[in-house]
Amino acid sequence: MRYFLYLSYNGTRFSGWQAQPNAPAVQSEIETAIQTILREPISIVGCGRTDAGVHARYYVAHFDVEQPLPPSFMMGMNSLIGKDIAIHEAKLVGDAAHARFDAYERSYEYHIALRKDPFDTETAWFFSQHAQLDLDLIQQAADLLPQFEAFFPFCKTHSGVKHYACQLKTARWEYLPESHRLVFHITANRFLRGMVRLIVGACLQCGLGKMTIETLRTALEQQKALPKSLSVPPQGLFLTDVKYPF
Repeated sequence: MRYFLYLSYNGTRFSGWQAQPNAPAVQSEIETAIQTILREPISIVGCGRTDAGVHARYYVAHFDVEQPLPPSFMMGMNSLIGKDIAIHEAKLVGDAAHARFDAYERSYEYHIALRKDPFDTETAWFFSQHAQLDLDLIQQAADLLPQFEAFFPFCKTHSGVKHYACQLKTARWEYLPESHRLVFHITANRFLRGMVRLIVGACLQCGLGKMTIETLRTALEQQKALPKSLSVPPQGLFLTDVKYPF
């Protein structure tokens, strides 16, 4: 029997989603909790990898078991896992349903704090140069992205991917003056390793006048590295949605 698990997590104290030797991972903590409750070996498959320090407001994973989950499963899971993970639902699905391969759309947000706030340090990046930003230019940079189908300039080196094609649906900036925030929203069928953080960095470089829109366009047209590449810190990044055809 296959179950989809719906959850969220604060990634600050994790090395990422994927289980790793000698490092705390979200996958490992959830697997340990499930195995404690069901008393059988369990391996879970996530909808994708998130890097160290990256968060998920909405994450989906699947796992297989021999018997239906006990009524106390949800209460047991949230009692066993730490405060940085919350399990919201366990749903029985078809045997062939796959949390990663069946996902056809993923959405992320990147949060930039425009005012230093000690209560925001884990969930937003304070950008001290925000007063120098041209908000029109950062949106112009974002507007370029859906015009292209490949994103080599926004992939970490040595990622081992077979291709750089992604179908971008949206890429936009939102200015929230009342909460002193800039939020970048992006949706695509797939993302390359480090892609969102590199895109945010490129938009900021354009907004600061350190890189032109034409330079960004040329890098995308020629599929070459940016001359001033910037990967922003992980704490502002959230996976916010994953869509399935069922």
